[in-house]
This record gives sequence, C-alpha cells and structure tokens, in this order.
Amino acid sequence: MNFTAKDVAALRDRTGAGMMDCKKALTHTDGDMDKAAEYLREQGISVAAKKAARIASEGAVVAYTSPDGKVGALVELNCESDFVARSDAFTKVADTIVKAVADNNPVDNDALLATKTGEGTVNELITATTAKTGEKISLRRFIRQEGVKEEAYIHMGGKIGVLLEVNTDKPLNDNAQFVTMCHDIAMHIAAFAPQYIYNDEVPAEATEHEKEILRAQAANDPKNANKPKEVIEKMIVGRLGKFYKEVCLIDQEFAKDASITIKQLVESTGKALGAKITLVKFTRFVMGEGLEKRNENFAEEIAKMQGK
Repeated sequence: MNFTAKDVAALRDRTGAGMMDCKKALTHTDGDMDKAAEYLREQGISVAAKKAARIASEGAVVAYTSPDGKVGALVELNCESDFVARSDAFTKVADTIVKAVADNNPVDNDALLATKTGEGTVNELITATTAKTGEKISLRRFIRQEGVKEEAYIHMGGKIGVLLEVNTDKPLNDNAQFVTMCHDIAMHIAAFAPQYIYNDEVPAEATEHEKEILRAQAANDPKNANKPKEVIEKMIVGRLGKFYKEVCLIDQEFAKDASITIKQLVESTGKALGAKITLVKFTRFVMGEGLEKRNENFAEEIAKMQGK
C-alpha cells in the first residue's frame, strides 16, 4: 500500500468523496493522488447520471466583477434543495464558475462546461459537486458584460442577481459617489424589475398593444362618450407615460428616494462629478424563474432513501 491515512484524508478534502471511496481510489491508482482524484471523478459521472432526471429548481445566482470594474458576470447554478444551495461546496463551485465566465468569455453553456479551471473543467467540477452533495447540480445560464463600469448586485442570498453596465466620459470607477450610484441603481433594478432602460427601447408592438388596452378602457368609460376621437388619442398618449414608468428604468422613482427619478439621479451625479454618465444595459436573473419545482414530501424521500 503506497499511501497513508493522511493521504486518504487529503483526497477526501480535495474531492468530497467518502473515506472508503478515497481508499479504494488510492488502492486502484497505487497511491497516485492526481490519478485517484480523476478516478473518483470518473466514478462521479455515474453518480451524476443517476441524478440527471431529477428536478433541480433551487440554487443561486452568483456574480463576479473584475478588480478594475470593467468586466462582470452572472451565473445561475441550480440544485435540488435550498440546504445544498447554501452549502460551502455549492458556493465554492458557483464562485469558480462565475469567475471562469469573466476570465474566458465562453460563447455558450457547452463552451463554459468545457472551460478549464485550476481544479478541472467546469463540467468536472459540477460532476464532482453532484457526487459530493448527493444532489443534481446543473448550470442553467450565464451572462458576461464588459464596458467602462460593470456593477453587480445579489439580492436575498442569490435569489436575484443584477449586472448593470454604465458608461462615463472620464474615469470614475474609483470614485465613491459614482460607485454608490451604480450600486443603488443595480439594487433598484433587483427590486423594481424594469424591462428596459429607455422608452425608445420598448418594442413598437408592445407600445401598440398598450395603446389598444388604453383605447378599450377609454371606450368603456361613460365620461368619454361624447369626446372626439382626437381628444381620446391625446389622453392615451398621456397615459402611456404611466406604462413607460412601469417598464423603463430611467422613468422610475428611485427606490431610496421617491422624490427623484433614476434619470434625475444619474444627471445629478454626473453634474456633481463633472462627467457625462450613461446607463448602457442591464441583465436581471431571478433564480428558478420558469423552472419546474420539485414536489416531494419528506416521508416519501426518507422511504426512497431506505429502499422502501
């Protein structure tokens, strides 16, 4: 036997596998630690395959921004339970994956899964974490943005993630007031869920659909019975402002100070700093949005574990 009990413990810490599995792997590989870890990953693949059909609708959205603030990424990683989502093993692999997104700029999920990290490919890390936690772990989606300033915000421990891109005509990424403004706007996006930044980004069909709704409301209001069509149309145009306020970030009342809009916040910050500040784009992920939820009761789960 070309390994010791300390080697078994070290392999367990490295892979998260059980002590007997680690001993078996080291025996199989004649004590070679790297080959043993690879052997366990290979074994983990079969474990993960057994769990592939299970529902993974819990998890977390995680974020990363580069030290200079110019690159940002969001990743949604799913698992089966909130308990595992809060575990160190899940958090570690999620943080590794989101940094891999920022550093490597993969084009899609397949490219990300094949991306190498210091501990193997992303797919190997997910497989190992599936084996370690006993739950299906799956990569759902990611986004990478690169610009003058990328601001990330995670709400409720990973339930919502926002990545906001802001442009400036002078370096401000180290300015406390500017950084606070970006953080506050990202937090606002998490809370108020706008769909666009500016009015002109709203698709024409969406605006026209809203107009049709407003026309129907006007037609059903007895107060408008004798009003000319031209007057009704002017009323509808005026009411569109409320619609834009609901879906467009720039027109919304600032979450931390309802006396000003986001537009006014950006303009006042720019004026104070002597710079032109422009909101460019944002991405908002809601963890588990649209996914099928697991529906098993605890007694049934225990029965399955006991083979009943």
